Amino acid sequence: MIKSGIDQDAIAKMFAEGGVKQGEALRKAVSEATLKALQGRELTMANIRKVLKTVTQAASTGAAQNAASPVDVEALLGQAFAGMDGALLQAVEANRKALQQFVDQGAGLQDKPLKSALANIEKMEDLFFDTVGKATQGAGGALQGPWDHVLGAMKVKGTETGAQATQTVDALMAQTKAALRDSRTAGAKVAQAMLDGYAALVSGVLIGMSEGLQPSVSTAPAESKAKKK
Repeated sequence: MIKSGIDQDAIAKMFAEGGVKQGEALRKAVSEATLKALQGRELTMANIRKVLKTVTQAASTGAAQNAASPVDVEALLGQAFAGMDGALLQAVEANRKALQQFVDQGAGLQDKPLKSALANIEKMEDLFFDTVGKATQGAGGALQGPWDHVLGAMKVKGTETGAQATQTVDALMAQTKAALRDSRTAGAKVAQAMLDGYAALVSGVLIGMSEGLQPSVSTAPAESKAKKK
């Protein structure tokens, strides 16, 4: 079944057939599937939540078929979580690159659209845990324990997404403060078109990152590549 641009059956099958030796391959497959789904839509918080929920449910469906086998189900679910974390990390980086374009032009992060975008970056890890947690509540007794252990361990350790988000926010805030000290101000029309299409811009940046390209400042390529949900 295809949902949110994700082949749930394919992911479920991988986890149903998964073993310890396939752990890294599972992580990579989940990361690629999640990233591809994120690239196929505007990178809004609502769309990110939908993608994470779909991937979590698909991995749970497959892992449930391993619950009675000698396979370490918790390890399998850990790979699913790590795969989503890797993809979400790229989404944070795409936001950073997009915001950097504004800051380079002298825009202040106190401007409402940018302030909102920065707040979303800060919330990314919380959204991640919240979405996966809710998606696993109906996983059933066999998987509830393993999922709880995975989430508990990651909350203590912290995700790569969360670490990158914190670093991104701190760096951009410091850069903006420095720009203000230098009396550098934005013009009256600092990339207003970019502000209006921010989610599409970030989607374009995310696609460009995967293609090994340097995304341009114009929003036109982003809007044409990002498919609105």
